[in-house]
Amino acid sequence: MAGSVMLDIGGDMGALIITTGPEWHGREIEISRKGELPEIRTHVAVRARHVAGGVRYTAVYPSLAAGAYVIWRNETDPAGTVVVAGATVTEIEWWPQP
Repeated sequence: MAGSVMLDIGGDMGALIITTGPEWHGREIEISRKGELPEIRTHVAVRARHVAGGVRYTAVYPSLAAGAYVIWRNETDPAGTVVVAGATVTEIEWWPQP
C-alpha cells in the first residue's frame, strides 16, 4: 500500500518515527503515554517507505502530545520508552524480534 503521511506538529504536538526491520512490515507497533493507563494505546502499522538509497520500514505517528511514551513489544511486555518533543519529529531505530 503506497501513501504519504502528513505530520501535524507544532506547539506541544510532535511526531514519532520508529524505523525497524522488514520482518515488521504490515505489523502494528503500539505505544502509550508513560504514567497513564497502559491499556490506552495508539498503534500504527509498519510500512515500506521508498527513500533515496532504498527502502526504510517505519511506523509513523503523525501527531502526539509531547511527553514520554512506552513502546510495547507485545500485548503485555514493554520494550522501552521514547520522549517526543513538541514541534519536532523524533526518530528512533527499534530492532526487536516480532
